[in-house]
Amino acid sequence: MNFARRIVLDTGILVSAAIRPQSIPALTLEKALLQFEVCVCHATLQELETVLRRSKFDHYLPATQREVFIAGFRDHATLFDVTQAVSDCPDPKDNIFLALADTAMAELIISSDPHLTNLHPWRGIPIMPPSAFLVGIR
Repeated sequence: MNFARRIVLDTGILVSAAIRPQSIPALTLEKALLQFEVCVCHATLQELETVLRRSKFDHYLPATQREVFIAGFRDHATLFDVTQAVSDCPDPKDNIFLALADTAMAELIISSDPHLTNLHPWRGIPIMPPSAFLVGIR
């Protein structure tokens, strides 16, 4: 799909959506997939896979269902090659989401991570929690 509007969701949102299908992050992912082009890069996909494959999530959702989530998400997201480095975030591992948003020319970043939300807006890109996205973005 090629939407005019692009969005980046951080790993925490995606993990919550995977293990709690009726949650606000799950509704956020659904709305994002319906109304936006969801942007990913190799590093963000790798982080999602690594986190969702942790055994601590076994009591939330079986590994096979988490793998189905990963595959489905990968099929519906648009992959971008991020070649630039960004160092604006106090948590260095979160800089990839900023770099991805900049590369993809995203309209929005969705995150509950204060390291990211405290940067709102970053280079003119709003960074908002999932609940604000659900009620505020049409």
